[in-house]
Amino acid sequence: MVIWENNKALEQILQSELSKLTQEEGLEPERVYEGLDQGSMVVLGNPSHPHLRPLIIGQPARVKVNANLGTSPLNNCLNTEMDKVAAALAAGTDTIMDLSTAGDLDAIRQKMLEACPLPVGTVPIYAVGKSLLDSERDVAAMKADELFDEIAKQCRQGVDFITVHCGLSKRGAELALEQNRVLGIVSRGGSMLARWMVENNQENPLLADFDRLLAIVKPYNVTLSLGDGLRPGACADAGDAAQWEEVINLGQLAKYAHTRGVQCMIEGPGHMPLNLVQGQIQGIKRLTNNAPLYVLGPLVCDSTPGYDHIAGAIGGAIGVLNGVDFLCYLTPAEHLTLPDVEDVRAGVMASRVAAHAGELALGRQRALAREARMNHARKNLDWEGMAKEAVDPELLQKRRQSHKNEEVCAMCGKFCSVKMLRDIKIN
Repeated sequence: MVIWENNKALEQILQSELSKLTQEEGLEPERVYEGLDQGSMVVLGNPSHPHLRPLIIGQPARVKVNANLGTSPLNNCLNTEMDKVAAALAAGTDTIMDLSTAGDLDAIRQKMLEACPLPVGTVPIYAVGKSLLDSERDVAAMKADELFDEIAKQCRQGVDFITVHCGLSKRGAELALEQNRVLGIVSRGGSMLARWMVENNQENPLLADFDRLLAIVKPYNVTLSLGDGLRPGACADAGDAAQWEEVINLGQLAKYAHTRGVQCMIEGPGHMPLNLVQGQIQGIKRLTNNAPLYVLGPLVCDSTPGYDHIAGAIGGAIGVLNGVDFLCYLTPAEHLTLPDVEDVRAGVMASRVAAHAGELALGRQRALAREARMNHARKNLDWEGMAKEAVDPELLQKRRQSHKNEEVCAMCGKFCSVKMLRDIKIN
């Protein structure tokens, strides 16, 4: 049985939205059906999300970009987060994720769902952790029912995809803790589950009771973004046994979920040196049956605070060339503080550059056509045409403001090479 016949919510979305989706992606319907049937594509869309525009994730569909938003215990303002939603949308993000850990999480989540017509993701264990810590309970005191109940609530509210660390086994957590990793477990959700498993000497409830999770999300077509709780948080930790143990689990879980009518993405590694990106991405794609790969970065060096959006874009472009389908942005605030509105914009733009560069290297027609139009506009000193093709037209116009009435740029002026040779004739 193909997945959409085993998922009524997905089937309804395809019936009403497939024509628009395929037109946007430049794909034939048969190609999308094939990708969904193989598990190499997903359609993000919960019918409970008001005014939603569903989205396809999975190459050869366009590589998508996500913006992480949300409050923290040290910086908690709903209005600021809503400003960030607007900034992310204006910058061209394809999805947002609410990673809030402070304030009224239900109110924040519902406001974001109302304000964002694009798919919205969350990490439900954050809400459970906040409840535990606010009531001065240890994370290890969590009851499995609390986590599953939170997931069910967020599905009803309209969340379109959720990060769940189902592949983080007790064995994997012990491997990470025993192998003297430079940075141990850097995933917040992963560290919470690792603590729970070790303290209680029990298996991860999301893994042990995976069928229960599938039964909760399926009626809402909520896509499982199978989290990389053991991702390397330092380049020195990339490719260790703990990371690959989890990747193997993720591939098996995604394949099983697909047979039950639930869509899955795989979350990819964080930090790794440049020379490992190709092998890591290709290895993950193979072990997870070519499921859509959602990657944070990857960050190709650890010593770039303030510029991690650049380090991440470098890794992201190489990742796209080797199979990454979905880029989670990094901002200049990464590892330092909560991003502000300008950080959000910079992060989205950096990831969009990475996505375009990767698709250009793959020879994707839409990327090649855009480059051809930009080059044509440059040859003709057509600044309006250049702005139309630019990733960030607003920035182009801003930097041109002081000499916007000039045909040439302020770098070359009368020395413009294009203009100098424009009228020359060769006999």
